[in-house]
Amino acid sequence: MVLAQAEAAAIEAVGGFAGGLYMRTNTPELLLLAVIAGLPADLFRHWWRMHVNRPFPHSDCYRSAQPIYLGDAEEAMRRYPQLMAGLPFPFGSLYVPITHGRETFGVIGVLRPATPGQAVGDADRRRITGIAARLGATLAAMPPGRRRIEWEGDPLAVTLPAVSSPPVRFGSFDWDLTAGTVTGDAGWCGILGIRPARLPVTVEELAARIEPEDAYGLWAVAGQAAASDRPVTRRLRLQGSDGRPHLVELSGRRGDSDRTAPGTRLTGFLVDLGAGPVVAESADRLPHGVCSIDRLGRIGYANAHAETLLARPRSDLLGRVLWKAVPWLGQAAFEDHYRSALLSGDPVHFLVARDEGWLSVSIFAGLDGLTVTLSPGDQPAYAPESVLAPGTGIGSPADRAVALYRPVALAIALTEAVTARQVSAVVTEELLPAFGGRQLAIYLLSDRHLYLSWETGFPRGFLNRFDGVGLDAKLPGVETLTTGRPIFFESMQHLARAYPGIPLDAHVGARAFLPLIASGRPVGSCILGFDQPRGFSPEERTVLTALAGLIAQALQRAQRYDSEAALARGLQDGLLPHRLPVVDGLDTVARYLPGTQGMEVGGDWYDVMDTGQGLGLAIGDVQGHGVSAAATMGQLRSAVRALAVSGHSPEEVMRGTNQLLMDLDPGQFASCCYLVLDPATGRAQAVRAGHLQPLLRRPDGRTEVLDLPGGVVLGVDADADYPVTELYLERGAVLALFTDGLVEQPGIDIDIGIERLRRALSAVGEASLADTADRLISEAREVSDRPDDIALLLTARWTDGPRPPAR
Repeated sequence: MVLAQAEAAAIEAVGGFAGGLYMRTNTPELLLLAVIAGLPADLFRHWWRMHVNRPFPHSDCYRSAQPIYLGDAEEAMRRYPQLMAGLPFPFGSLYVPITHGRETFGVIGVLRPATPGQAVGDADRRRITGIAARLGATLAAMPPGRRRIEWEGDPLAVTLPAVSSPPVRFGSFDWDLTAGTVTGDAGWCGILGIRPARLPVTVEELAARIEPEDAYGLWAVAGQAAASDRPVTRRLRLQGSDGRPHLVELSGRRGDSDRTAPGTRLTGFLVDLGAGPVVAESADRLPHGVCSIDRLGRIGYANAHAETLLARPRSDLLGRVLWKAVPWLGQAAFEDHYRSALLSGDPVHFLVARDEGWLSVSIFAGLDGLTVTLSPGDQPAYAPESVLAPGTGIGSPADRAVALYRPVALAIALTEAVTARQVSAVVTEELLPAFGGRQLAIYLLSDRHLYLSWETGFPRGFLNRFDGVGLDAKLPGVETLTTGRPIFFESMQHLARAYPGIPLDAHVGARAFLPLIASGRPVGSCILGFDQPRGFSPEERTVLTALAGLIAQALQRAQRYDSEAALARGLQDGLLPHRLPVVDGLDTVARYLPGTQGMEVGGDWYDVMDTGQGLGLAIGDVQGHGVSAAATMGQLRSAVRALAVSGHSPEEVMRGTNQLLMDLDPGQFASCCYLVLDPATGRAQAVRAGHLQPLLRRPDGRTEVLDLPGGVVLGVDADADYPVTELYLERGAVLALFTDGLVEQPGIDIDIGIERLRRALSAVGEASLADTADRLISEAREVSDRPDDIALLLTARWTDGPRPPAR
């Protein structure tokens, strides 16, 4: 609620029409859209996630903690071409960081009409930065907890206050029929423009304010209500206090005190309806359909013709989002039209194909919403379902929408896809719906052979016969790559005639074979399949060819990424210990699981070493993922080991490692926990730098979260102190050190995860230490989408008896 109020206040303060508030997340490189105001969230799904290193104003504002003001589209295109490529509409925008002290929580963004050639004024800058500063102070003052203030989940959609529609007002009155005078409350006086000090007024004065043609209605209400026990209602037009005629509804009934003297007093209400009923009546008389929707897409009004053209009763339309209530208005090809109307304010016109014929749709935007008009339309020069004689004109409006938007949407989505599988998934999600496709296959070139990399929609096993074909095979998927030309078949009969004897997965449909070529180098080929015959307009052919180039570049980048990821995984495997030392009296077991997002390489690490003063146990977590995090992790592990085995105390080990990290990379930080344990006595000295508290399981099964005082994370403060805590491990006790990937889940407080781990450790019973470790990470191992890696280090002090079984 605090975030929504701040975003709405910022939009109002600078004359905006929409905006979005981004917040940081538990992934340092990711911002999430927490609030979207004045816009339908589902039409802007591509902007829900924002990486802090992307070339967008939201990211720059968050990274630099400095505001960014863009007066118009020209300035935005010059500074942030990717933003305008995705949203090519004329609007201005302002971005202000939400900060308090040195902490940055997120970014307030506001969209408003463009001001070409004019910079954002100082007054607007002060207002929006003041709102952001107050929000930052509010967030910083929230009750302290173990977790930072972060956002998880989908954005909250917010409706902005209406600015153009006057509110419906009402007031009560008391009419003395005998005296011919009327009194009323403040609302009644406000509607009529009467000063309360002048009350009561005569009925003649009241009648003078009513349009002459409706004046008789005033007396009709009085006569009918005085003679009946039921209220009487009539609509009248009067001259309002603002000088304009208003439609009002007058409701009166005989007063309760008139039971013995009927016809002497009338009480009731006067409601100012504004122009709403008049407009509705007028719209019903128009020869075309009219819908009014708010800026979130919800239908507030639909006239009778709209019911007919949309083939939906008004009861099914009102209150629902237009493109959800009418699915054929929600095609991906039309999304850009809605965005254009919402962001540019210019009228938008397009055609929609229905079973009943073509429909012409026009959208007119205002600050409070959109007016949509509908009327029967003529078939364009080229219709996508045409097979025998596709047109050669400029194409349908739907084709042009695809031509403008799909390359941009696909390019934006591909920037976040890093593996070949992710690229293929993006193509499936973006490309197939845009063109009505049902099948997709991607083949990658290796050693002059094409190998199937991805398929969806084809019969099981059908494509296996084409897997590994050489470049000399007479197949359309091979020919499109060797010639560099896309090949389109408007029906399966056309395909069969062009390639006699080729196996077919269906007898009805259409196919497009696209070459995947990046920077002049062949990457593979892409097959698009359609369930029904269809033509391919010149615009569609051009767009599909361009999209194939984007896909090829993304796949080429993914192949390089896979090579780098393999290098990083090899680096990490070499840096983590492969064998833990054997020490009499103690047993140690470690487990490590890489994350499954991004490069699957992180900065979590653990180590066990003989320090000469006892067994050293260390665990840590370096910020970030990838080769850089793995390299930093290796340096920190080496530093801790070098300082520990050279006889330094735990506090000295932590201080020295902190200084090393600051010297290596001032912008990097890491958490760490380090203990020195005497196997003979069970005595331990522990030191902690911003890391999670360890768990201690006692011999009777009672498990607690230790409370070790600690210092700040490594790499932040060169003069930080790291106090040492004395611990004691009884025989049969188990000490658990772990990183946050084991206990942290999106949308769940980390304390809940720690408590879950504590209960799991308490319930292991007589299991061996190796089995205990496997049980503790079993749930995490089954999760296919882990945002962070996991490190777990267990240490048990032997009881009297034989050594525990080997792990």
